[in-house]
Amino acid sequence: MEVLHRRCAGLDVHKDTVVGCVRIAEGAKVKREVREFATTTRSLNELAEWLTRCGCSHAAMESTGVYWKPVWHVLEGHVELVLANATEVRNVPGRKSDTNDATWLADLVAHGLIRSSFVPPEPIAELRDATRTRKQLVRERARHTQRIQKILEDANLKLSSVVTDILGQSGRAVLEAVIGGETDAVALTDLTSSRLKASQEQITDALYGRVTDHHRFMLRLHLTQIDGLDRAIEALDIRVQELLEPFRPKVEHLMTMPGIGPTVAAVLVAEIGVDMSRFKTPGHLVSWAGLCPRLDESAGKPRSTRTRRGRWLKTTLVQAAWAAVRNKDNYLHAQYLRIKRRRGAKKAIVAVAASMLTAAWHMIRDDADYLDLGADYFQRYDRDKVARRLVRRLLQLGLHVDIRNAA
Repeated sequence: MEVLHRRCAGLDVHKDTVVGCVRIAEGAKVKREVREFATTTRSLNELAEWLTRCGCSHAAMESTGVYWKPVWHVLEGHVELVLANATEVRNVPGRKSDTNDATWLADLVAHGLIRSSFVPPEPIAELRDATRTRKQLVRERARHTQRIQKILEDANLKLSSVVTDILGQSGRAVLEAVIGGETDAVALTDLTSSRLKASQEQITDALYGRVTDHHRFMLRLHLTQIDGLDRAIEALDIRVQELLEPFRPKVEHLMTMPGIGPTVAAVLVAEIGVDMSRFKTPGHLVSWAGLCPRLDESAGKPRSTRTRRGRWLKTTLVQAAWAAVRNKDNYLHAQYLRIKRRRGAKKAIVAVAASMLTAAWHMIRDDADYLDLGADYFQRYDRDKVARRLVRRLLQLGLHVDIRNAA
């Protein structure tokens, strides 16, 4: 097998130690040297000096948790770093040790067999950290809201049956009164807004319950947590806008696409960056995001085509796709209906999310706004095929049709 990098290294990274293997190919002979370093900054600087002294051009490491990041920051600029997905560089089972892992990584990078993961530059990494933390806090806030609803059900207060948002204006007023000791259902009903769809009698019936001191304590506990999370989310929103300032034109372009608002645009920039040269084609980006069917074939027979799990970008794009298809006057809605008839709603919405990401790749690369193809795109795209399908359907119903072009 051809050797692409004659002087390279493999690094097996752990929490407290880094095992490095330098691989030097001299003609037909290969010389290896293995050393172990601590993960303190001083020891990592010694690792960088060792790699430089050995003349290494490339160094590979696995993306193990967050432990690879300090090593990456120290070695960046000394050698060309390659971050490998741990699932793609597994060694032969039964021969696993730190030395063997480092040696294996060095052999793989020497022959160019490691596909490097996308590591964003520092401004994008900071933005990504902020947007991901915000998403985690929003999820935690939703969990506390569900726990409040569970407590209300235990107290037989059917607040969620008459109020859409139990933390809205009316719901919050009722919760504060219940925590304060109010038990009269009529008095609680007077605290609700007149804009609620439920009648006063329905609200009063829903607010007759059995509230104990323990229920009040737990409700106050969760409301306090939600208030703290709301303040943290507001602070993160301000921080995200500050970090987005250098990329404001890209964000403005992305927001012209249906279903994409300020939050989704920020997540897109944070997850894929603004340099589309890292992804050769839109298809590479869609595959990286886990929005296309996997290739799993054996003996000429396809097996599972399920998409890969995606924790950050994929889930956000799917939510944005649901928002986009609610508007019936755009291409994305037409694409959703076209695929839904054949493959179902779930596959259709993933396809719409993939189309949105493909459009985002072009918009970021070309600094262009979104150009919608129109809700009638598929009818214009293959007019004769649509006509034949409709005529065939009418014939099945026993009707004869003469087709003539309109004047």
